[in-house]
Amino acid sequence: MNKVFLIGNLTRDPEISETSGGVSVCHFSIAVNRNYSSSDGERQTDFFNVTAWRGLADTIARFTKKGHKVAVVGSIQMRTYEGNDGVKRTAVDVIAQDIEFLTAKNSSSDEGFYDAPQAQSAPAKKKPTLQSFDDDGDIPF
Repeated sequence: MNKVFLIGNLTRDPEISETSGGVSVCHFSIAVNRNYSSSDGERQTDFFNVTAWRGLADTIARFTKKGHKVAVVGSIQMRTYEGNDGVKRTAVDVIAQDIEFLTAKNSSSDEGFYDAPQAQSAPAKKKPTLQSFDDDGDIPF
């Protein structure tokens, strides 16, 4: 089983693009703090590159930006490539399957950022009134 759960902050704004076939792809990275500190008391942080596809990619690009806290559920994918110096290298990426936004929508740093249409509230409905009934104490069964 290849499954990873990460909670961290975006280190840069998400970058969205489309493949030649018209499929949306979004790349971003998150910083995840470790549960422990080093011997000098400094907290260690890991940085993960994350890729999301299709509708999830569009959603991430639309509703997140640098500094936002997110929870990512996905899988780890390893790839190899040749660097400019001719040396073969390995990279580890997370392929997002689901994401949850953990930064509050109304936080002061996000003012005006969320551009999703606001749902219009339905007109107030009149509450039904309860009518009393005569209970003679007989049990119907």
